[in-house]
Amino acid sequence: MSTTRGRMRAMVLPRAHAPLVMIERELPRPGPQQVLLRVRACGVCRTDLHVVDDELPGIPHPIVPGHEIVGEVLERGPDAGLAVGARVGVPWLGWTCGACDYCRGGQENLCSAARFTGYQLDGGYADHVLADARYCLPLPGDFDDAHAAPLLCAGLIGYRALRMAGEARRIGIYGFGAAAHIVAQVARYQGRDCLAFVRPGDEDAARFAMSLGCSWAGGSDERPPEALDAAIIFAPVGALVPAALAAVRPGGTVVCGGIHMSDIPSFPYALLWGERTIRSVANLTRRDGLEFLALAPRVPVRTEVTTFPLEGANEALARLRAGRLTGAAVLLPGA
Repeated sequence: MSTTRGRMRAMVLPRAHAPLVMIERELPRPGPQQVLLRVRACGVCRTDLHVVDDELPGIPHPIVPGHEIVGEVLERGPDAGLAVGARVGVPWLGWTCGACDYCRGGQENLCSAARFTGYQLDGGYADHVLADARYCLPLPGDFDDAHAAPLLCAGLIGYRALRMAGEARRIGIYGFGAAAHIVAQVARYQGRDCLAFVRPGDEDAARFAMSLGCSWAGGSDERPPEALDAAIIFAPVGALVPAALAAVRPGGTVVCGGIHMSDIPSFPYALLWGERTIRSVANLTRRDGLEFLALAPRVPVRTEVTTFPLEGANEALARLRAGRLTGAAVLLPGA
């Protein structure tokens, strides 16, 4: 199916550290296995700040950020297996080679040729976007567009990080933002005990964490009342790694859930000794997406969102940077 070529709007990052600027351009045509989507909502993720701040390698400029996209299929390219009118989600993982050992072994998130939405591929800070149909995910009907958007990265990365924590029963979550507020709900659904570590003095975040079922909430500079079985770090602060190691019991795991983190300071070997483990979470797989999006309605996950019009993307990023959001920010291009 084809549509008459029209124009689209997008918030573009013209260069590193610059504000996003609104541009108009011609609607792109989908190529083989691609779909053209009308963007109905796009979440604002901390990774978008890493793109703006040039903290990821090889960012092409100009680039349209955004990788928590809820979209409607308007047009299909050859061999694109999605129906026109379908509502789908576009996550961070936008393409992989499909042929390397990682792809063939169920670890497509580690593919060295992978391309990522809103980083190497134009993303969802726009009213239309191209996406590879093979990497679009079906969305549960239980969530409207704004509340579905954070599931596509905050939810997916949180879910993968929780899996990396193994069978841990008492879990500390460092950095209580978009990902944490989702993973805490999933962990409680699984019968785990969650403890929240927030910015020191952030009483609002502590109250929010407790409202989601956390048994304790305190500053990231505090020790928990009991040793943790595992800790998940979402804040991109390397100094939290030794703090989390000090909080977990022997045999416990510290999971670093972000794509970027400031340098980890040196720490005594005694913090790692006792068969403690540090591991990172890299990206996601399509299997993660299918599993989590099937689980979310059963929990049921309730996402807390603050919405902004497309032209409010800079304000949303500024509020995220300053920690002045509860839950997640979401752009609504049609608002």
